[in-house]
Amino acid sequence: MSRRFVLTLSCPDRPGIVAAVASTLANLGGNILESQQFDDPRTGRFFMRVLLEPVAGESIEEAHLRGAIAAVAQRFEMDFDLRLADAPYRTILMVSKFGHCLNDLLFRWRSGGIAMDVAAVVSNHRDLEPLVASYGVPFHYLPVTPQTKAEAEAALLTLVEELDVDLVVLARYMQILSDGLTQRMSGRIINIHHSFLPSFKGAKPYHQAYERGVKLVGATAHYVTADLDEGPIIEQDAIRVDHRMAPEDLVRAGQECEERVLARALRWHCESRVMLAGDRTVVFS
Repeated sequence: MSRRFVLTLSCPDRPGIVAAVASTLANLGGNILESQQFDDPRTGRFFMRVLLEPVAGESIEEAHLRGAIAAVAQRFEMDFDLRLADAPYRTILMVSKFGHCLNDLLFRWRSGGIAMDVAAVVSNHRDLEPLVASYGVPFHYLPVTPQTKAEAEAALLTLVEELDVDLVVLARYMQILSDGLTQRMSGRIINIHHSFLPSFKGAKPYHQAYERGVKLVGATAHYVTADLDEGPIIEQDAIRVDHRMAPEDLVRAGQECEERVLARALRWHCESRVMLAGDRTVVFS
């Protein structure tokens, strides 16, 4: 089976971008299988995602493809990324004590539902170590206190480098990452949280929501930035709830929503379908 590539690019919007990209790929013997694009009137930038493969009986060297695209990128002041379509994203999953998202992602990974390679699970507690062991994934215990926070983050960055990690997923990791870490890994950390924020902060948000009689329970997946829980949003969802539901019912409904939203966001990221556009995202879902 011929190798497929995914090309993503963004640049200032101007005529001729699509024609230049398409002709460059055609001249190299590339067959475009899927193409999506978006002109962002807010920023004046153009975004594009292309899935391609060599025409029948041909082959394309990645180095030649990258060089040809680089020439187009220079002409159009373009940022681009090129990946093999079936290359999994090396991923670290981080978790504290709530294991629903972790368990869901490990199952999806093991069953081939997300194009990632789970390199390790990192936690500031040992509660979920048996679950991780059942999947045969290395578990790293990094306790975090105000005194050890810098040391724990340094150990995390060492793991990222040693394991050649592309992405870190906060699967209900209940520690705030430092500005230095989030800036260093900009666009490479995804978080999930309930969508009650900023209304119900702190402990037991679902119980707070129950007391207020909320009618919607939701979840948000976003890239992590220095602004707590305010990074560029990748995916959101919500479900209706009513007065018959106890706080425990809201918790269960919210956790199921978190699982679905995080899985979709992670799958789209690992398929190179998400592009940063300032404080927003373009998602070619």
